[in-house]
Amino acid sequence: MTPMTLLAEVSVDRLVQTSDEVDQLGESERSPNFSVVVAEWIPDWLKCCLDNSQAQESREDEDIICRAMKFAYRLHDGQCRASGEPYILHPIAVAGILKDLGASNAMIAAGFLHDVVEDTEVSCDQIEEMFGKEVRQLVEGVTKLSKLSFESKTESQAENFRRMFLAMAQDIRVIIVKLADRLHNMRTLEHLRPEKRVLISRETREIFAPLANRLGLGQIKWELEDIAFKYIEPEQYQMMESLVAETRESRQEQLVEVTKVLGDRLASIGIEDVDISGRPKHLYGIYRKMERQKKQYNEIYDIQAVRVIVSSKEECYRVLAIVHDHFCPIPGRFKDYIGLPKPNRYQSLHTAVIGPKGQPVEVQIRTWEMHHIADYGIAAHWKYKESNSTSKPLKGDDQKFTWLRQLVEWQRELNDPQEYLDSVKDDLFDSEVYVFSPKGDVYCLPRGATPVDFAYRVHTEVGNHCSGALVNNVMVTLQRPLKHGDIVTILTQNNAHPSIDWINFVATSSAKSRIRQWFKRSRRDENITLGRNALERELGKSGLEALLKSDQMQKLAERCNYHNVEDLLAGIGYGETSVNAVVNKLREHQHGERHLPHVHKFENRHEPAHNHNSKAPILGLDGMVYSIAGCCKPLPGEPITGVVALGSNRGITIHRNDCNNLVNIPSDRLLHVAWNQHKENEQVVTYPIDIRVETIDRVGVLRDILTRLSDNKINVRRANVQTKTGKAAIIDLSIDISDRHQFDRVCNQINKMCDTLSVCRLIGE
Repeated sequence: MTPMTLLAEVSVDRLVQTSDEVDQLGESERSPNFSVVVAEWIPDWLKCCLDNSQAQESREDEDIICRAMKFAYRLHDGQCRASGEPYILHPIAVAGILKDLGASNAMIAAGFLHDVVEDTEVSCDQIEEMFGKEVRQLVEGVTKLSKLSFESKTESQAENFRRMFLAMAQDIRVIIVKLADRLHNMRTLEHLRPEKRVLISRETREIFAPLANRLGLGQIKWELEDIAFKYIEPEQYQMMESLVAETRESRQEQLVEVTKVLGDRLASIGIEDVDISGRPKHLYGIYRKMERQKKQYNEIYDIQAVRVIVSSKEECYRVLAIVHDHFCPIPGRFKDYIGLPKPNRYQSLHTAVIGPKGQPVEVQIRTWEMHHIADYGIAAHWKYKESNSTSKPLKGDDQKFTWLRQLVEWQRELNDPQEYLDSVKDDLFDSEVYVFSPKGDVYCLPRGATPVDFAYRVHTEVGNHCSGALVNNVMVTLQRPLKHGDIVTILTQNNAHPSIDWINFVATSSAKSRIRQWFKRSRRDENITLGRNALERELGKSGLEALLKSDQMQKLAERCNYHNVEDLLAGIGYGETSVNAVVNKLREHQHGERHLPHVHKFENRHEPAHNHNSKAPILGLDGMVYSIAGCCKPLPGEPITGVVALGSNRGITIHRNDCNNLVNIPSDRLLHVAWNQHKENEQVVTYPIDIRVETIDRVGVLRDILTRLSDNKINVRRANVQTKTGKAAIIDLSIDISDRHQFDRVCNQINKMCDTLSVCRLIGE
């Protein structure tokens, strides 16, 4: 029986009863010769698997691949891709990539089923019922990486990556399935619109290719980069293709000669179990190296390379001696990744020599195990506990990927989507500096990293209390870049704290994030202390702590438009509200009085009735002349009081209820007024207020703040920036705001910026 005959006869039991139900699962038109087309595309390994499953009775865990294929075939029947090909060809290709990586049966089954939950009516519970808990967890993990709708593209992308790394931390195999899915999508990218190709290619090059590299999936990384290169920079891609094609013949001749010479020499010393072959360099790798090193094509050493694979680590170093003995080594080009592996567990000896024709040749020397890990990474090396309950990597292997745990930890602390994306991108790319602690622990840091980066990598508190550093037992400045092999000792003091200047020279996103968080926290703590001290001067120390923890104080904070008592104290500390206004409200409440004076104290002429059908911004002032007080600049949504101004032509002045200037005004000059919350079809009215943003000084910070204001359609009347070396920048802005809700929203957005230390509203006297 042929595989396609088997597929035609298979039933999906309780999940799909009729062909009509299957048709409803996909929105694409049915291909007229669907089964014929699929039969032509099924790879040999899958045909063999399907035939064998029919020929013999297999255990459930052995024929799970066949059952997953049949199930996916039935559910995707009638669905087509953008190319017009049957959709089932995509899951088949993804499963094939996973098979080439040496994935387990459960992972290959998940490759067939990875789109089933998202694109059809099948649930995760049904997947578990048919294929077990392990496959369900993998399919569900991939499905959860689907995009959601957010207010901004940046926020959406950041949330997707948060989900991805959380899924990876739970089961690393989820992202391997996702990478296989992305690789096949990239291979068929030509069927999408040009702008879509570029968008997907950028995301692939910035995130998925570096991620494949960090997981040791070298083959996938190279292919993803080259395809993305083709669509993002087509002219440069064609240029590199031409350059490589022009020199291919001469390179092949030199590689053949080098291979023969090495083979003969190694055989003469008894190393016979050896594989020597030429290794092509992928196009984007050559181009990136040319750009980074500012060199021409013919100046790049490793365009042509020879790979030598032997049986043991000892033989690797013997081969290196032969290579350097027979060919002239190029100084500074030797790297020992066996003694000091890369973070993705890559191991190999790299050296560059002058070849027979005078051209540089790179030689890579490794064992078979190292070679397998170099191409397939954790997909080849990690072992999993095969059971129906759970599947997690062994503890020893899990410890190798500390960067993944760090990304998951940082995502809980980073609120700004852009900062999180920058952090992800920084930490996915290669770390190139290996340094040691005094105890001999190895730390991997990006090139340009400093002792401060090292301190924060060890522990947050070590960084926060860093006062100096010794590198190789010599005192150095904190901004000195670290080099391979440096032994770093961090000096700490209890009263030491970060400096704003550190932001300008640290290289890691984690260090920048920790420094910013310290300043935000310390500045807030400082303002809370100032607010507490101000209240203590007015009310006395006795009983203050109990008062601050009371429900009465919480209600007072809410009346003053703060979420909690700490926010109120901080507001007093940085001058957003006055201590006199807070104390007066507190005393009035304690005496059983309302904040507003009793209405019966007003004369009738100062007690206008509220016309709720009025279209005026303020109720209670129909026909009256009024103005907004410049001292407190109230906004719609804030409790207000009207004050009859002295003089017959000055009308009414509108103050915030907590304005300090209301304290000494006689009650007969006060009016009970309120904002009109029911205006309809009315042009938006704005009110000028002043805010102060305290931020870490850097190029472009004012532009970023103004962009957030512009996105909220807020006009900026005036901007004043004060900077001082080693100090925070002070940015005072006069802006037009429509109501308190808009003000809170934009302040939240500015406060979430990674460089912002505080945002407060300036209150006049």
